[in-house]
Amino acid sequence: QLQLVESGGGLVQPGGSLRLSCVASGFQLDFYAVGWFRQAPGKERQGLSCISGTDDNTYYAESVKGRFTISRDRYNNAVYLEMNSLKPEDSAVYYCAAATMVFPAFIATMTSPLYKYDYWGQGTPVTVSS
Repeated sequence: QLQLVESGGGLVQPGGSLRLSCVASGFQLDFYAVGWFRQAPGKERQGLSCISGTDDNTYYAESVKGRFTISRDRYNNAVYLEMNSLKPEDSAVYYCAAATMVFPAFIATMTSPLYKYDYWGQGTPVTVSS
């Protein structure tokens, strides 16, 4: 079965950290650009960060720049999102998505809440609260 599976979400206090994982099964993630997104109740999907499929170039939305780090693990067929200095407004369901497209085009899709990617995970919830 071809799918992306996210994990690593949970409850964390403000200022805390979490590392989210996005693991692909049934296909090699190496050749795909992969992005992380989130959606809070009643809000549009927000693109956070993405990594290119070939040379691991990265992009970050202003809201997470300096706090979140995206990385790729080719051995484990995974992409991670390290999240630090978490704030209550970071609470949302976090998703990863993958697509075979040139990186500038993938970056452009990050601000399109309705864009449909080749693969899309089921999400992992993150709650930042004291």
